[in-house]
Amino acid sequence: MKYEIDKQERYSIFSLEEANLNSLIAPQLKSEFVFLRNEGVKNLIFDLSKVNYIDSSGLSSILTANRLWKNYGSFVLTNIQSDSIKKLIEISKLDTILTLIPTLEESVDYIFMEDMERDLNEEEE
Repeated sequence: MKYEIDKQERYSIFSLEEANLNSLIAPQLKSEFVFLRNEGVKNLIFDLSKVNYIDSSGLSSILTANRLWKNYGSFVLTNIQSDSIKKLIEISKLDTILTLIPTLEESVDYIFMEDMERDLNEEEE
């Protein structure tokens, strides 16, 4: 599996450098997500700009990441270029569960806003 990770102070960007997110890649991807979460990555942006196809195993790996970051930080899907992937997410109603942001820049802005909101909520408690 080919990928790039760009680690910043408040977030990391995981860019999958594969055309297909399928059963051949999904188990390794899940392992990488678990590793990043255990490593303390608070917010993860998953860049799908190079991905053209996702099967059920691929969706499962995305849902695993979403669960891992649910009560920890933020998990964002960004740069979905493929219409078939957009349709798959809509048909499976995952657009109501996952955080989908059109561009990388907007994703970074979203992460900063979420972080600020979490910080404010912690101060109130």
